[in-house]
Amino acid sequence: MSSPANPSRRRFLKGVGLVGAGTALVDRITAPSTAEASPRASEPAAGSVRLSLDVNGQKRQVSVETRTTLLSAMRDRLDPPITGPKLVCDQGSCGACTVLLDGKPVYSCLVLAVDAVGKKISTVEALGNLEKLNPVQEAFVQRDGMMCGFCTPGFVVTISAFLKTNPNPTLEQVREACKGNFCRCGTYPKVFEAALAAAKGSQRALGAFQGPAKGG
Repeated sequence: MSSPANPSRRRFLKGVGLVGAGTALVDRITAPSTAEASPRASEPAAGSVRLSLDVNGQKRQVSVETRTTLLSAMRDRLDPPITGPKLVCDQGSCGACTVLLDGKPVYSCLVLAVDAVGKKISTVEALGNLEKLNPVQEAFVQRDGMMCGFCTPGFVVTISAFLKTNPNPTLEQVREACKGNFCRCGTYPKVFEAALAAAKGSQRALGAFQGPAKGG
């Protein structure tokens, strides 16, 4: 399975210092009121476009700027929002925002929302729920494959898609499939153990996975 497209290095934002605080104060004095300066969240901003996104089998309407990423559109503009994919690095290097686009894992922080129109988008929410976990989710719980949890949705999506194409992988193959997903807590041994445990029931995993790429 190919890894998510073209990861770049992560970027960290530094907080403003004393000079930045002074600048912020000047801006507050000279700027118009918030009500005058920005439109309400429910109103489309100037220059925005109206899109129809196929998210988890549902047609979702959203107004976004053309530069808006798929991740931002799902988390910030949909009502109700899709919060499974996580915003962590915002640079396509950690995999926490991984979703399936026409059945293939991609970093949703690197995909523009306008480029996802006409494609099937599946997030971790499509795989299972508290009442009925999919085999990978269940294995993560049983094998203690979670720590802080920010990376977990990306790993679950990646591994679930991987097991559709390789239901009986080796440890090395699992490691290779997960190379685009980073765990800052270092829980890799448990993640790989969970993937292999889910793979043991390969036919059950294939039957329960609710991704969009049926026959594709």
